[in-house]
Amino acid sequence: MTKLELKGSWNEVKGKLKQKYAHLTDDDLLYVEGKYDELLGRLQKTLGRTKEAIHDEIAAL
Repeated sequence: MTKLELKGSWNEVKGKLKQKYAHLTDDDLLYVEGKYDELLGRLQKTLGRTKEAIHDEIAAL
């Protein structure tokens, strides 16, 4: 999934991530255009996983 595809389907992806990781908050999943790396960093800190692993998981959704 590219950044453009992610932007277009972000609400759906966000819902799936919240279902899988119930402890994520809306602030954790705040996607602001141009802040994709910041989002990955925030998820990395919260989930304790690498940015690459998080990116791959988002792409698989």
